[in-house]
Amino acid sequence: MTTPQKVALVASVIQTYSLAAALSAVELSKATWYYQQQRVGYADKYAPLRPVVEEVVRQHPEYGIRRVTAELHERYPAVVNHKVVARLLQVWELAMVRSTHTPSPSPIQRTIAAAGERANLVAQLTEIGLFEVVYTDFTELRYAGGEHKAYLMPLLEHACKLVLGWAVGPADNSDLALTAWKHAKQAFRTYGIAYRGMIVHHDQDGVYTGYAWTSQLLLKDGVRLSYALHGAKDNPEIESFFSRFKAENHSQLLEAADMAELCRVVASRMCYYNGERRHSSLEYLSPLAYMRKVCAT
Repeated sequence: MTTPQKVALVASVIQTYSLAAALSAVELSKATWYYQQQRVGYADKYAPLRPVVEEVVRQHPEYGIRRVTAELHERYPAVVNHKVVARLLQVWELAMVRSTHTPSPSPIQRTIAAAGERANLVAQLTEIGLFEVVYTDFTELRYAGGEHKAYLMPLLEHACKLVLGWAVGPADNSDLALTAWKHAKQAFRTYGIAYRGMIVHHDQDGVYTGYAWTSQLLLKDGVRLSYALHGAKDNPEIESFFSRFKAENHSQLLEAADMAELCRVVASRMCYYNGERRHSSLEYLSPLAYMRKVCAT
């Protein structure tokens, strides 16, 4: 019988038997009993923090106590010091998450490794037509005067530079990615775009090699996935977009007071980018105007 099981058993019978008798029956010392009671009380006190702490340590398994604490301060208004975080990780057995070995490669990751340079489908193209390739990635946005951060994921069309879909959220995870893709599919329907067979190009982030993303795009939507093999330099189009978008909208993003306001700012600037901003590479037309011109010819 484990110590927690012994503690639970004693707790269930101390109304009938004395504490000393119950502890003696299960061979549990008073010191251990009181320590476990204190431990349970500590976990209950900070119970609202648990899902946030779990998310932090799973997103950043390489982080130590102080980095977990810093991340926690950004995500949760409660102020806890690194000693509290260290104890909570132990009480909730989350330290085990941080100490686990790197998991085995997923089937998609093994496929990418086996394909080598062929995994980058875009690099093999000599010409790219309208709606043949879409680029994506996550980028960090700072708001509330730089005190808080969020993540933006857009889907950028190659030929007309149109942002077909995007999403902003507190974490760069599969939910955010699939929300952006859902919005892109709404745009496809609006503009009458057939997306089956389209190439979606991105890096090898765990989201893009994970089951949720690959099963939705590959298996359900019939999209072809292309992977950057040499970091950001294999995805220059999206990196260029991020650089321009954040530079041009820097002050408005910083002035957003909360996540809802940040989303409104991004929505407004995306509308401007798609519908009004002229691009020298698009004959000084906006992405929407250029797309309509190409489709009309």
